[in-house]
Amino acid sequence: MTIRTVGRVIRAHASKDGDGVKISRAHGFNDPKFSPFLMIDELKSENPDDYIGGFPPHPHRGIETLTYMLKGHFQHRDHMGNVGELKTGGAQWMSAGKGVIHSEMPIMSDGELHGFQIWINLPATKKMLPAQYHDFQSSEINEYGDTANLLRVIGGKAISNGDAIEGPLQQTGVGVFVADWRAIAGQSREIELPSSYQANLYVYKGEVDIEGELVKQGHFVQMSGGEKISLKANEDTGLLILSGAPIDEPVVHYGPFVMNSMAEINQAISDYQNGVLTD
Repeated sequence: MTIRTVGRVIRAHASKDGDGVKISRAHGFNDPKFSPFLMIDELKSENPDDYIGGFPPHPHRGIETLTYMLKGHFQHRDHMGNVGELKTGGAQWMSAGKGVIHSEMPIMSDGELHGFQIWINLPATKKMLPAQYHDFQSSEINEYGDTANLLRVIGGKAISNGDAIEGPLQQTGVGVFVADWRAIAGQSREIELPSSYQANLYVYKGEVDIEGELVKQGHFVQMSGGEKISLKANEDTGLLILSGAPIDEPVVHYGPFVMNSMAEINQAISDYQNGVLTD
C-alpha cells in the first residue's frame, strides 16, 4: 500500500470576511491539488470584537460549504427558511447549487470561539441544482478511539487503523472524506483513502509528524498520491483531514460565486441583482 507523503505546505494567512470577521485562510481556487476543496477559513478568538459583525445576508452559487465548530455557536438562516443552531462539536452542510442567500452569526461559548468553514467545489452538472441544507449536532458526529487518540468523522467513508469508519454526511455533490483528529503527544493514526482521492490536512493545534516531516499549527498540507496517510502527534495535536475526488474542470471565482466561465459568473451577478438568483 502506497504511503502518502507531504507534497506542499501552505501557511494560512490573516484575512477578514463578512462584516470585518477576522479569520485565517488557506485557499487554492486555481490550484488543482486543492480540488475538490477551494478554501478553508479558521475562526478563532477570545475577543468578540473580532467577529461580532458576523456574516450578514449574502449570496452563493456553484459551491458547497461545510462549517464545523470546535467551540462556540454559529447561527445559520437562509432564504429557504432554514435556521441552524450549530453548537460546539457540530457541523452544518449547505449546497448553494443555483443559488442561496444566507446569513451566519458566530456566538462565543464560555469565552471562546473556534471553528472552520470549508468551501467544496461542485461539478458543472450540479452547479445549477436546487440549494440544500442539513446540520449535524455534536452527538451525530461519529467518533472512533478515545480522548487520547480521537477521530471524529464528519463525512464520507474510509478505513482507520484497520477499521471501517464513516460520517453522517454522505450526500455531497462530489465524493469527500472529512474528519477531525485530536491526539496527545506520541499517539499515531493511519487513514486509508481511495487512491483516486486527493488528500489535504489542516493543522489547527500543535505539531504533527507526517513520514518524518513536521508540520505546525496554522499550516495546510497537500499530500502526494497514494492510499494511506500515516500521522503521529509530535505534541498535543489537532488537525482536519480533507480528502476528495478532484474535479477536472475550469474554476472561475468571483466573490461568493464559483462557476466554470466568466459568462456564468456574469449571469450569477445579474441574477442576484435582479432578485432571481434562487428562482
